[in-house]
Amino acid sequence: MTKTNFDDALKQQLDTLPEEKHPERDLWRGVALALENEADTSTAKPGWRSGWAAMAASVALIAMVSWYSLQQPSGPTEPSAITGEALVQALSQQHEQQKQALLVEYTDTPALADNWQQQLDELDDAAAAIKAALAEDPDNPALLRMLQNVYQQQITLIERVHAPKWQRI
Repeated sequence: MTKTNFDDALKQQLDTLPEEKHPERDLWRGVALALENEADTSTAKPGWRSGWAAMAASVALIAMVSWYSLQQPSGPTEPSAITGEALVQALSQQHEQQKQALLVEYTDTPALADNWQQQLDELDDAAAAIKAALAEDPDNPALLRMLQNVYQQQITLIERVHAPKWQRI
């Protein structure tokens, strides 16, 4: 059978079909029953699946709001909030003071490791690299956290080398 013969045969069969087809029974009764059941289930106590879905949606909303609030720069309404290079400078200055105070405190205490000064210098090099990256992007929260982490590692190193937990009372 060729394409034109097929198309002609299909058109002829379509022309023999009735214009309208009526349902064999009344469908409105089923539609009304479905609408009533839907109204009953919406007022009923939610099942465990919808409870979990609501809980998941709540957690997602809280996470989004928290993330969004952390990403917002502080506005002019907060005069005490410092950002950018001033924040890096303040963090560095505070860390140096704390590090020097610890070193003075532990001058008479012998170190438990020989290479702790080398480790401290390596952490200083890491802090310098992070500061160089912060000079390009001073408000980068990931870099600021990295800098704080390196500073905390230095403080922890000094404390553990000179006064480990097993020696403290």
